[in-house]
Amino acid sequence: MEHPTTPKHVFPIDRFLHAGEARLTAGLSPSSALSAYLDWAAHLANSPGKIGELFEKAFRKSLKFNAHVGEALLEKEGTPCIEPLAQDNRFRGEDWRRPPYIFYYQAFLLLQQWWHNATTSVEGVSDHHQDVVAFCARQFLDVFAPSNFLLTNPEALKITLESGGMNLVRGAQNFFEDWARAALQKPPLGTENFRVGKDVAITPGKVVYRNNLIEVIQYAPSGKTVHPEPVLIVPAWIMKYYILDLSPHNSLVKYLVDGGHTVFMISWKNPHEEDRNLGMDDYIDGGVTAALAAVRAIVPEEKVHAVGYCIGGTLLSIAAAALGRDGEDRLKSMTLFAAQTDFTEAGELMLFIDQSQIAYLEDLMWDKGYLDTKQMTGAFQMLRSNDLIWSRIVHEYLLGNRRAMIDLMAWNADATRMPYRMHSEYLRKLFLKNAFAEGHYYVGDKPATPSDIRVPIFAVGAEKDHVAPWKSVYKINFFADVEVTFLLTSGGHNAGIISPPDHPRRHHRIATKPGCDPYISPEDWIETTEEHPGSWWPAWQAWLVKHSGARRKPPAMGKAEAGYPPLCDAPGTYVLME
Repeated sequence: MEHPTTPKHVFPIDRFLHAGEARLTAGLSPSSALSAYLDWAAHLANSPGKIGELFEKAFRKSLKFNAHVGEALLEKEGTPCIEPLAQDNRFRGEDWRRPPYIFYYQAFLLLQQWWHNATTSVEGVSDHHQDVVAFCARQFLDVFAPSNFLLTNPEALKITLESGGMNLVRGAQNFFEDWARAALQKPPLGTENFRVGKDVAITPGKVVYRNNLIEVIQYAPSGKTVHPEPVLIVPAWIMKYYILDLSPHNSLVKYLVDGGHTVFMISWKNPHEEDRNLGMDDYIDGGVTAALAAVRAIVPEEKVHAVGYCIGGTLLSIAAAALGRDGEDRLKSMTLFAAQTDFTEAGELMLFIDQSQIAYLEDLMWDKGYLDTKQMTGAFQMLRSNDLIWSRIVHEYLLGNRRAMIDLMAWNADATRMPYRMHSEYLRKLFLKNAFAEGHYYVGDKPATPSDIRVPIFAVGAEKDHVAPWKSVYKINFFADVEVTFLLTSGGHNAGIISPPDHPRRHHRIATKPGCDPYISPEDWIETTEEHPGSWWPAWQAWLVKHSGARRKPPAMGKAEAGYPPLCDAPGTYVLME
């Protein structure tokens, strides 16, 4: 069965071919990459002025580098030709400041800078193709960074000499252990110390509802009174829900329960081939709407504080817009964690999204019925290859040091799949066509838009988020016609959200815009909004309390007479599915 976004004339032989190719290319479309390269190469070849500028830059950089080499060889205190970018920590150590290693990394950074100049600002190249070519050039150069090799990495050489080469022995052991685990499809070493339901996801609760897509968990109160309005959390289905219920010391669920809130959580089923035709409508109806009905039945006559994380927040926004459009008054407020409602500036993930790439992914998913975890994991790792690939290779295989597994890393290894139809619709409707923000995303027979949302909004962005850049998340201020409280926290897409009050080195900014106030650009917002030290959790919890009633006796766990009896203990069964 095909879905409405599938082109009419698709030949099975083409799909089999593309699916086979995709297994060799990590799901990346060769046609998409080739189109980007040809667009760049053709326009560069027809730009003699740009070519001349690049020759001039190469000449100037070589002169500057040669002068720096001369100063260093004469034992003079020379100024480095170029400093690493703020996020590049590969060459920060003092050992890199001495010859010959300073020459290695300076030459590498100058070459990297030259290629950035060569792949950007070429007149006539589309923005998307320019970004793809620049990204690919950066990925290729990073393979040959001097930090990746023993003889050009002074820190690795020093440790090798001091340990008599034992770091290389440990590194080889680490490599073969990781290779064997990958070949046997076992999780990374150390994840066995973070068992779901035993070490993480242990906040007490009951599964009070289950359908073919979700389980709804109701958490037990930790005190004698709670605020009357329940909190329903909609996590992303690309991840297991327990990122919000990790170890007790950094569990957002436990923090909310201890703060006097009745918390409900959606736990998404990990889809298999038989779930291939589940679409976005199913995730709204069988996910958000079904969970909201369960919460309202268990806690009747109370509106709900709805919370969405990542694409779960996008889905919640669409559902909330449909409720507001239809005049259904079920929500008290809506909170979005690193969730986008507009996808015109959706970050580096857009590198992997164009017509060619989506068609390629559809053929890969058509073969299996879902998008495998390996394709998703590979794409996210490529976006941060220095941190997630090369730094790990250097640390664990060259230096021979194992990084201690933590609960967030163990959760990250517990990935989920994406159904064929849903993922195709999600990419085409939201990323490619930006249908929700532009007013042509249909829920039922009518469009739903962000301006249909009728409840106060609390939106959280993270400064270093590469999945949902904070300026993209901030756009809810532009689209919504209600009061929006925007909070910008330090950290990235996951670590910025998991920010318990005792977390060191955290800070945040927060400001509220009434619905009638004029829009402020994100650049002006960050300039005029005061920075506060510490976690953002207390600020959000205070906002929830402000929008909640006085405490009273907690509701019962489930409600059998309404058709929602407790089915089993948390964390339920869906989160344990492979």
